[in-house]
Amino acid sequence: MTPAIIAFVLLLLIGAPVAVVMAMSGLAGGFAIGGERMLGIIADRMFSGVSGFLLIAVPYFIFTAELMNQGGLTHKLIAFNNALFGRVRGALSHVNISVSVFFAGLTGAAITDTVAIGKIMIPEMKKQGYDAEYAAAITACSSIIGPIIPPSVVMVVYATLLRDISVIDLFAGGIIPGLLMALALLAVSFFLAWKRGYPKQAPTPLKAALMAFLMALPAMIVPLIILGGILSGLTTITEASGFAAVYAIVIGVVFYRTLTWRKIWHSLVITVRFSGVVFFLLATSAVLGWFVTRSGIARDAAGLITTFSDSTFLQLMLVCLLLILVGTVMDVLPALVVVAPVLVPAMIQLGVDPLHFAILMIVVLNISNVTPPVGMTLMTAARIANVPFERAIIASLPFYVAFLVVILLLVVFPSLSTWIPSLLN
Repeated sequence: MTPAIIAFVLLLLIGAPVAVVMAMSGLAGGFAIGGERMLGIIADRMFSGVSGFLLIAVPYFIFTAELMNQGGLTHKLIAFNNALFGRVRGALSHVNISVSVFFAGLTGAAITDTVAIGKIMIPEMKKQGYDAEYAAAITACSSIIGPIIPPSVVMVVYATLLRDISVIDLFAGGIIPGLLMALALLAVSFFLAWKRGYPKQAPTPLKAALMAFLMALPAMIVPLIILGGILSGLTTITEASGFAAVYAIVIGVVFYRTLTWRKIWHSLVITVRFSGVVFFLLATSAVLGWFVTRSGIARDAAGLITTFSDSTFLQLMLVCLLLILVGTVMDVLPALVVVAPVLVPAMIQLGVDPLHFAILMIVVLNISNVTPPVGMTLMTAARIANVPFERAIIASLPFYVAFLVVILLLVVFPSLSTWIPSLLN
């Protein structure tokens, strides 16, 4: 175990890519256990880590999101949500959150949400008198709803890493937590809009609101295709993701007429790049996961957690704090593939429901997207708003507090993440 830990720490300190860190530390640990004969097993582990049929859905989800982005579907969703909130004080602030809820059913990735919505909403919010750092903060914080409300690339990766939970259960389990996060953000948004006197907009005429709804309707059908097919049992997740990509091409080319062959090609290029990163992480995480299983680290981690407290509540809060700390230095997917193989078996040994802990882990790690010093979505939104990252961090603090309340609710009430899956089962 010691060679693996030394390799892991040293490689992280010198700034090696996370995938390389996991591969080399797993290699060092395997060699320490069985010498050269383990090298063949490690190669086999890397192959098996990316050979699952379920993983075909990952590039399809990414491709669908990029098609929606390139085809200008974001504008249609914003216009519809603006018709809903236009007459309310701080309308654009609330629209920013509600659009992210709709967009979550299309993308499954926080950074895609930040870029697609931020490039439109942040300049418009600044133009109407909102503080630039506030516009960046609310865009970044609302975008992390994307990987919680299904479909979710993060959940597909989780189900591949820990195969004791189905993606269907993860998708169903993320619905209520994702909506809770949106409600918490809206509560803060309404309060700050009232306190700071953010502007209202003119009411949208009924005819214009109906037209905005009709134009956004084809885009809003995408989540129904994905979730409806999966939850009803008519399609597998891979088939549903493929149907969604084909549907996105059809409505972008035929209905909206905004999707050109050049944009489709650009979407394919982005899909290949992002998928390559995800699959390389999964291959190397399989090596580290195999070593964690063989070495008994998960058992030791469970024992360490119980030394602090016998209370399940305190144990979960301690693990959440650890996940937040990990998220300050790692992005979501690398953090997930590093900590999940260790923490999940440990928490199951302590009697925690695996689905409850899976949703809790995914929520907490996604909140790290707005946690400095990494905070990729917050950093991206700050660049779009052209404000210093430090000011965006300060502006995001009220929303971060709202997220902490949601985490506390998920810890205290496990049924928030297990109720819908239990109905399906």
